[in-house]
Amino acid sequence: MSQTDTPDIIPPSPSAADYATDPNGKPLIPNTSDPIALFKAWMAEARESELNDSNAMSLATIGADGMPDVRVVLLKEVTEAGFVFFTNLESAKGQQLATTPKAALGFHWKSQRRQVRVRGTVEPVSEEAADEYFATRAAQSRISAIASDQSRPLNDRAEFEQRVAELSEIFGDGPDIPRPEFWGGFRVVPVEIEFWQDQAFRMHDRLKFTRADDGWTTGRLYP
Repeated sequence: MSQTDTPDIIPPSPSAADYATDPNGKPLIPNTSDPIALFKAWMAEARESELNDSNAMSLATIGADGMPDVRVVLLKEVTEAGFVFFTNLESAKGQQLATTPKAALGFHWKSQRRQVRVRGTVEPVSEEAADEYFATRAAQSRISAIASDQSRPLNDRAEFEQRVAELSEIFGDGPDIPRPEFWGGFRVVPVEIEFWQDQAFRMHDRLKFTRADDGWTTGRLYP
């Protein structure tokens, strides 16, 4: 299939005239030895400029059949220990991570023309941490989490809505909606973090961090 087969939905490659409006692209990635600090700085800038969900990230896992799987989830915490998200532990991603505790993350901030790639091992967060985050969610979001058999077949939408309605009658909008045992969080402990910054004419800047026993090593990559 050629690019001309889908002219109305696939944008063309930038022309010289397009680049002329911003010939220098964004500032190059600074030299630094701390990828977590750099990530936090980029995340803070993205929060100010992205239209929606600056903490959205693609999460790639490995299925039991050896095939890769990917979906978008929301980052809820980032520290030196790693990148945290929460989910139904019995969902497809929950089961995949329980079997093969390795994952990759991808962040793309279109407004900043930046992306970050993360590869690492995965560990569960503590029950206390899961309880603490679950309690911050809106009551209806907690009820929906309890009602959902995430990733499993659903006969029709009405069945799910009926579960939500029944649980809403039980719990109301009160603060004491308990976290179900099948809901928790994971932490991706990074072994590699790569930062990518767009530049004109594909002269992009890429900086890769690799975890070593005594810290992080860094190196730039060809675009």
